[in-house]
Amino acid sequence: MTDLRIENLNIIAEEPIITPDELKRQYPLSDKTTKTILDGQNTVKRILHKKDKRLLVVVGPCSIHDINSAKEYAGKLKQLADEVQDTLYLVMRVYFEKPRTTVGWQGLINDPYLDNSCQVEDGLKMARELLLHISELGLPAAGEALDIVTPQYIQDLFSWTAIGARTTESQSHRNMASGLSSVVGFKNGTKGSIDIAINARASVAAPHNFVSINPDGKVAVVKTKGNPNSHIILRGGKGPNYSAEHIAEYESELKKAGLEPRIMVDCSHANSGKNANNQSVVLNDIAQQISNGNNSIMGVMIESNLKHGNQKLDNISELEYGVSITDECIAWDETVSIIRELREKLK
Repeated sequence: MTDLRIENLNIIAEEPIITPDELKRQYPLSDKTTKTILDGQNTVKRILHKKDKRLLVVVGPCSIHDINSAKEYAGKLKQLADEVQDTLYLVMRVYFEKPRTTVGWQGLINDPYLDNSCQVEDGLKMARELLLHISELGLPAAGEALDIVTPQYIQDLFSWTAIGARTTESQSHRNMASGLSSVVGFKNGTKGSIDIAINARASVAAPHNFVSINPDGKVAVVKTKGNPNSHIILRGGKGPNYSAEHIAEYESELKKAGLEPRIMVDCSHANSGKNANNQSVVLNDIAQQISNGNNSIMGVMIESNLKHGNQKLDNISELEYGVSITDECIAWDETVSIIRELREKLK
């Protein structure tokens, strides 16, 4: 029994929601979605282990806030993915959860109606329905595992997963990532520290035990065997960290830690100075490094949307279709242009 004199002093309510198994029964996988996800997971693993020479390109909106625009974007990206598949392997960035330094909109799962009503169950349903739609197109999806419980609801639909700069050092996230079926990328810290990402890679490869929920929604001890498929993601810190000198330094540090150098470069965030126009500059530099013989860069990340820029979440009725409500993104036309150019430089 809870003694309200000493417990839950700051809790307003506890609202039960659907269990993972119930959600999956309502939004089940088809044979085609299963094939898309499985092929995606296996292909990314082959790229990671240098058995597939293509470059992994995680590309898409900074965050998903509008299902219709996300579906339109996915349809366009599938066509582009087919066009460049001889050299590049495109995976759509489908981020439903957003970390915040202080406060702000925390993503579609937490607040699907953008009004602080926080209808989490609706958010989970919308997220799963969108991921199934994307998979039905034959397009693999990438996400960030921010909450350590929500992966039970939607993680089966991702072919690649990120752990963000604010959570790479978190033991809870390392424990959870050690049980994921997909390849996991760990970002360097917001201040630029690469050590936490290197330590995360070493940690996630080992078995872990942690408390979470099982598919029935019951509290359970989850026991993992460890995830051998991981890499680091360079997103900059106080400044960019994607130069050839930076990457040579990180390759050396990874080898000293007994880890195979596997590096993805995030063309956005501090590497672009939070200016979407600079993503192409970063991408061109990475293409040159690969052309010059770099063998550790296995992927890049690009923040892209239907339209350029971003907008503030002030008035829902005035939001412009296809424009990010979080970080700046490049427009679709520029996305096509820089990805085609990247292919030409690498093929």
